[in-house]
Amino acid sequence: MSTFTKPSMQKSSRDDAEQLNRAFKGLGCDAAVVVNILALRNASQRDSIQQEYETLFSDDLKKQLAHELHGHLKKAVLLWMKSPIERDATTLRQALTGPIIDVKAATEIICTRTSSQIRQIKQVYTPTFGTRLEYDIGCHTSDDHKKLLLAFIAITRYDGPEIDSVLVEDDAKAINKIGVKKSGMDESTFIQIFTERSSAHLIALASVYHKMFGKELRKTIKREASGNFKYALLTILQYAVDPTKHYATVLRRATKGLGTDDSTLIRILVTRAEIDLQKIEEEFLKKYKRPLPEVVHSETSGHYRAFLLSLLGSTY
Repeated sequence: MSTFTKPSMQKSSRDDAEQLNRAFKGLGCDAAVVVNILALRNASQRDSIQQEYETLFSDDLKKQLAHELHGHLKKAVLLWMKSPIERDATTLRQALTGPIIDVKAATEIICTRTSSQIRQIKQVYTPTFGTRLEYDIGCHTSDDHKKLLLAFIAITRYDGPEIDSVLVEDDAKAINKIGVKKSGMDESTFIQIFTERSSAHLIALASVYHKMFGKELRKTIKREASGNFKYALLTILQYAVDPTKHYATVLRRATKGLGTDDSTLIRILVTRAEIDLQKIEEEFLKKYKRPLPEVVHSETSGHYRAFLLSLLGSTY
């Protein structure tokens, strides 16, 4: 369920391109025009606008937006103008090699993507950035966290609903053995299970583990693992069990306390706006008793605020 709302009167891509070009003229950019057009156009329409802009003005719209916009609005709009795979590839590159390394952002993207999506990301990553995703992960992560991420992007997982109940029980027993060992955690078992098994398998595993041993798999991970490795395992599990709850939790962390994690806020709202942002919004309200648009309004300002609220389908 998308929050994306089409404009009441559909404008032509040519008209949109001409309005954007006028918004770039003179001193400064009329950011309100940019927001009012681009935030209300779906992916196909945005592609058409970019094609029309190049035809009419012999210029790259994304480059012009990068030149004219600034700050968080610039980051949000440029991400919105990319395809989903390009967004992931760009965000991963920035998270792993940018001025501020954001290992959690890279982990969150990798551990919530299907094998097919990861394969497409890798196909875009190398020609765009001149290096392999595996190399950047290897350089900027470490230990078991690095092993898990590299295994996750290397293995092709089954994404269907069928499960092998015997294998589920075997995995539950293997994880329980880890918890009773005195020598510490067997990370390789967790890595194998969490990188090779389907989402349906992991959902069944959490249920069977609880029935067999009276323990929550999530709590066992929290007890046995640590650091970024623990974060990766929990992300894989939580996303498998309930994607909307996962994203609601991530948004809550991004907007809680002093300061706002704008990079995370932008990433989630932009990447989920045309997929399931309405469900995420409903889960956020249910879990945290505050409307997500109200939170976004209180944490942002100006045209940046207007853009994000448009993605939420809100005029708060």
